[in-house]
Amino acid sequence: MTNHEQYTPGPASGAQVRKGGEKWTLVLVRELRHSPELVWQALTEPAHLRHWAPFDADGSLGTAGNTVKLTWVGTPTTFETTVTQAEAPKVLEYDDIRWELEAFDGGTRLTLSHNIDHRFISWGAAGWHICFDVLDHLLSGNPVRRIAGAEAMKFDGWQRLSAEYAKQFGIETPAGGSR
Repeated sequence: MTNHEQYTPGPASGAQVRKGGEKWTLVLVRELRHSPELVWQALTEPAHLRHWAPFDADGSLGTAGNTVKLTWVGTPTTFETTVTQAEAPKVLEYDDIRWELEAFDGGTRLTLSHNIDHRFISWGAAGWHICFDVLDHLLSGNPVRRIAGAEAMKFDGWQRLSAEYAKQFGIETPAGGSR
């Protein structure tokens, strides 16, 4: 893997929030130059997830009904989730996360909908933004090291992204997110 110091995230973009009580839904859209089948594999298989996602999985997320243990990177937080929808390579849903893949211009339009406590939605947007960038590098054959969890919050660019997303969403950035 290449050194992540060579990676700098671009500006905050492609995100919106849907508000509803304490849980808001973060919606991030990213256009990738890779086929839906390749993106699907990266979203569902543990060997791929460990290179870009903010969690490790102990089994495939690619089959509806599968129960999979997810462990968030850099934390002892582990929980079991059941895949509630898996329609390869179009829709994947588990826990508070829904992925939609659409063939688009020779690649994939990837849409993530993630229910997040409203106090941390700008953090989630910044974290997923970086994860998507790392995923794109991985699928392009130019991988950078996974940047997730507490490490992401220390990464140059995360603070800027979190502040940019907070401004876009019209919210305050949460306390405790500085390095």
